[in-house]
Amino acid sequence: MEEGKVLKNGVELVKSVSDKHLDLLRPSSRLFSLFKGHTSNNNDREKGKYALIKNDDDFQQGLYDKPLPCFGCGIGWFCFLIGFGFPLMWYYATFLYFGNYYRKDPRERAGLAASAIAALGCSVILFVVAMILLF
Repeated sequence: MEEGKVLKNGVELVKSVSDKHLDLLRPSSRLFSLFKGHTSNNNDREKGKYALIKNDDDFQQGLYDKPLPCFGCGIGWFCFLIGFGFPLMWYYATFLYFGNYYRKDPRERAGLAASAIAALGCSVILFVVAMILLF
């Protein structure tokens, strides 16, 4: 069928945005069309089959394509988990949180905030224990 052809029920057939503007898509998206289920370059593939995505030499990685430091979970979550054994790590992550370290990578914000909350809880518990022992 042709683009712009109107069917009996008033629906007009058009090309998808990804087919019209292939130059705007990432290189991996250019080769595989999610809506059609086959590769854009090889139209003879069957629907639903996997297709090899070729790696371009000029591929630029995005900000979130890089893995996070500390085994992939980020500094904040790493400090949160290690903080149960060494509570000073929570205070280190709190310092990073209030120093806006998460502006370098926004994925760090949740872990740093969790560590700051854990540091606050630890401080409250230490304060209560100190008051009980002193009075």
